[in-house]
Amino acid sequence: MKIFAIETSCDETSCSIIEDGIKEIVTITTSSANLHLKTGGVVPEVAARKQSDSILPAIDECIKTSGLDDLSQIDKFAVTVGPGLIGSLVVGVSAAKSLSLLYQKPLIPVNHLIGHIYGNFINNEHYKEIKFPAIVLIVSGGHTDLVLMKDHGVFEYLGGTLDDAAGEAFDKVARLLGFSRYLGGAELSRCAASCTDKLNYNLFPRAMLDRDNYDFSFSGLKTASLRAYEKNTFSVSQLAYEFEASVVDVLVGKTIKAAQKYKVGTILLGGGVSANKKLREQIFEEGKRYNKKVFFPNLSYCGDSAAYIAGAAYFTYKKMPKKQLQDIIPDPSLTIMDVYP
Repeated sequence: MKIFAIETSCDETSCSIIEDGIKEIVTITTSSANLHLKTGGVVPEVAARKQSDSILPAIDECIKTSGLDDLSQIDKFAVTVGPGLIGSLVVGVSAAKSLSLLYQKPLIPVNHLIGHIYGNFINNEHYKEIKFPAIVLIVSGGHTDLVLMKDHGVFEYLGGTLDDAAGEAFDKVARLLGFSRYLGGAELSRCAASCTDKLNYNLFPRAMLDRDNYDFSFSGLKTASLRAYEKNTFSVSQLAYEFEASVVDVLVGKTIKAAQKYKVGTILLGGGVSANKKLREQIFEEGKRYNKKVFFPNLSYCGDSAAYIAGAAYFTYKKMPKKQLQDIIPDPSLTIMDVYP
């Protein structure tokens, strides 16, 4: 089965054709990040305008690159309906509805957060080793959620951030330390990796790590980072290293604790922060220690991509209640528990 998917939840315009939920035929993704560098963050109106300009060229390029004559050879369409920026979501949903009507093929609405999980299945020759139940950690700029995935489309919420998401904390502290005002978290991580003078103690707290729950809190790290920075005692690379270590310790600690508590053998990561090298290395090593199989998406599926939207559609559509086209609408406030939007 071939699914053509559209993803426009924020500042990237992505179209993809995926076969049987796992084989990527083509993915075309364009970004307006360069526009947001000037303002130090995503301006929703600017992002939506860029989505409008980019969506038709992206669809055309996807068809041309795929080798298909047209989209009549597609079995189903899929689209991100939330969460995200409402203006950006409207562009993708409108385009997907038009294609569904034109080719008279079903349209599957997909929750972007659920989509992140299926980045673990795309082009992964070991995807059959992913066994349920599994613990899923979604960690991105806007979300940090820990869930028990009992099967495709069946979730139990365990916990999430009470304030800032992990990726949001990365970007805010990166700005504090003098990195880019937009998407500085990746720069912070590179700086942390370059630190040669690591401290022999934990400079920053491991917030809520000792609590008997699966919630997270990262807002206090901003204050702790600011105070340490103002002391002018530590180098920027030391502060970057200590901050990253604090966040990763908590993410890994809570995830492993959940895997142990629920006696699962599989851990899945998803979201932009799942690209973080230290997080990948540390959770993989801890997983081995506790006999857990840990999966991460290919780096190209950590950011926003229509590929995993198509993957999610393939694995969940059979359980999804049938929806009329007019009932498929964007919803920027979806949570990870809105499995069938």
